[in-house]
Amino acid sequence: MRQDLSFHNYKRVYVWELPVRFYHWLNVLCVLVLGITGWLIGRPPGLTSLPEAYQQQWFGTIRFVHFVTGYVFLFNFLFRLYWGFVGNRYARWNQFIPSTRRRVNEMVEVIKVDVLQTRIRGIIRIGHNMLAGVIYFVTFWVFLFQAVTGFALYSGMSDSWIGRMCAWVVPVFGGDAVVRQWHHAMLWFYVVFTLVHVYLVAYHDYVEGRGTASSMVGGWKFEREDLLGH
Repeated sequence: MRQDLSFHNYKRVYVWELPVRFYHWLNVLCVLVLGITGWLIGRPPGLTSLPEAYQQQWFGTIRFVHFVTGYVFLFNFLFRLYWGFVGNRYARWNQFIPSTRRRVNEMVEVIKVDVLQTRIRGIIRIGHNMLAGVIYFVTFWVFLFQAVTGFALYSGMSDSWIGRMCAWVVPVFGGDAVVRQWHHAMLWFYVVFTLVHVYLVAYHDYVEGRGTASSMVGGWKFEREDLLGH
């Protein structure tokens, strides 16, 4: 149910700083490339052309793109970790944890709106709503898991320092095959998360009227003047 927004005055609020927006869109690109190349690595299609494999090297190219994108993904993620300490209040790590009763109530409110399609009755923060914050916090751990397991697999074919740092993961999991299965399985987490994320961004943009979708381009959202400071 869409809120009646015609009786309130709204003010522009600068929410998402440029580094946060840069991280977001670079992460989108990395996840897309990693997802496609990872799928091809996990389920390589049969050869469809006449030349011998050594004359093509297309699979080697796919692996190279996957590895390079993995490096970009990792350092982009580390940058976001850093920005969670130095960014504005909307980017800080404490925005992702329901540490107060008010935040827990907000999370319940968002679940009612998203799942039960009820009208918004409480106050939902202009930055990440609390439910989104908790979900993003979980995704950061999944990002870390994918980076560590990916470089653990890479350690068997590279002498890079990152690979050596993650090599301990392989014996802990019981071998390359198990690590590869877990790494590939997490691809579906990204698929499900992306579908739900895009839907909810559009939905909250509609019910709240804050410019949720456009805010990750320009950085600005719109907040009711009577709720500023909440």
